[in-house]
Amino acid sequence: MKDVRMDIDLLSVINRYGTNDQCRDYLSGIRWPDGVKCLRCQSESISRISTRHIFECNDCEYQFTATVSTIFHDSHLPLTKWFYATYIMCESRKGVSANQLKRMLRVTYKTAWYLCHRIRAAMAEAQPLPKLKGVVEMDETYIGGKHTRESMGGHADPKKEIVIGIRQREGELRFFTAQDVKMGTLRKFIDENISRDVSVLITDDLVTYKYALKDRPLQHRHKTINHSKHQYVEGDIYTNTVESAFSLLKRGIVGTWHKISAKHLQAYLDEMTWRFNNRKNPYLFRDTMLKLIASENLKYKELTKAA
Repeated sequence: MKDVRMDIDLLSVINRYGTNDQCRDYLSGIRWPDGVKCLRCQSESISRISTRHIFECNDCEYQFTATVSTIFHDSHLPLTKWFYATYIMCESRKGVSANQLKRMLRVTYKTAWYLCHRIRAAMAEAQPLPKLKGVVEMDETYIGGKHTRESMGGHADPKKEIVIGIRQREGELRFFTAQDVKMGTLRKFIDENISRDVSVLITDDLVTYKYALKDRPLQHRHKTINHSKHQYVEGDIYTNTVESAFSLLKRGIVGTWHKISAKHLQAYLDEMTWRFNNRKNPYLFRDTMLKLIASENLKYKELTKAA
């Protein structure tokens, strides 16, 4: 079975997965690439009841479908719309809004919003992630209005949300929400995401980075660029790589999503980093569908309950 590559257009996806049967066949192919196996006893002796879209194990007589025990199983939404929404979210560099998806799929806003969040949740990478190596840039940005750095001292502005960005040059990106940019907070993100073997860690001149790295193996491989004095490049010392990712994120927020609650901000960051880190992956659609198959179902009441 061929995989959906990112260089095909939406019309090709519609033609290939335009019916629920075609979607089920695709899910079966990627879920059991070596042939369907019984979910109960792992037997490979399987019969197919095509009129009911059911597989039956010839050994233990267990009946199951391609969607059982997946996020699709209890969904009332047609598989075709799941497929289209997943492709659109994979292909949209700056994301897609629930309102836009509502119009494209002809569903209610509630359905589109819930669908986006379930796909978004599946895109989140399992922790812990491999640590970044080579030349790594780290910076912070503020979501929710104009930021001034007057005597912040690492404290959060209650009107803004802090996002920490860590990016390996020619490598992966990480985005995290943070309560503040104090020494302990920055140290935690550094310890969890950056290898001790990193060549150089580059940050701006925020003083808490210096204290976060004190007595750490990276202390003597830490370089800074002085943004407060309007210095942005000094040879190979700059944070432009991670800042370009911040720029993409903010264009998504301003131009696509328009407004993001603090409660769901990390989910949007997970979506953005998954798509960004797989921007050259020709099998992004397939890999996202595999994550959907493996993901737990996110309940609507969990999404809407008070933070």
